[in-house]
Amino acid sequence: MTIPMALVDYIPVLMFLIAAVILQRDLYKSMSKGAFALFSAGTITVFVAGFYKATWKLLYAAGVCDFTPLNKSFFPMQTTGFVLAALGMLALLCHKQGAENGDKLNSVAIIPALGILLTASAPAEYSGTMIFVMLMVLGVLVLDVGLIIISARHKQTLAAVIYGISFVFVMGMGYLSSKDFEQASMNWIAEFTNVLGQGTFLLATWMLHKKAFAENK
Repeated sequence: MTIPMALVDYIPVLMFLIAAVILQRDLYKSMSKGAFALFSAGTITVFVAGFYKATWKLLYAAGVCDFTPLNKSFFPMQTTGFVLAALGMLALLCHKQGAENGDKLNSVAIIPALGILLTASAPAEYSGTMIFVMLMVLGVLVLDVGLIIISARHKQTLAAVIYGISFVFVMGMGYLSSKDFEQASMNWIAEFTNVLGQGTFLLATWMLHKKAFAENK
């Protein structure tokens, strides 16, 4: 691992953060308090997980230290974040949004949310990775499908297609993570795939913002 490679790892993290902030601002008025709390907490958690992982890589590559907790926390934190964001998206799409429903949703949604958080905080020796893999895939799928539906409702077909492409790249990144990362070439392929995944996610979000939300403000 080299310093340039570690620095590149911050690019998709920042791309996701920008997209998350745009989505939070655009969807705020459409969401109940409970749905927005889940969505915003989830996207922020995903960002922090990515930031931790990139920082671990940079510290390791620079020879400062091998602070493994930053690396080990990435997978459960990112899984938790995507699941919470997906719950917020499901609430937006499946429940009537409003002040009354927001309070009601808080009490209902907190149960599965707490369950996910408790699972993520369990010691490694008591937690299998497969549950995290399934939850992460499900979380990313629900989040992207929800954004595709929102794009379709606003007649933004191209944004919907790009969200679908982003999902494919994210799944590709998951596949690459199971390969041998001792090879520098595999690391660069994974970095490139990650940048494409979050780059297309940001592009679709920006297109949706400009065409569907910015014009209505």
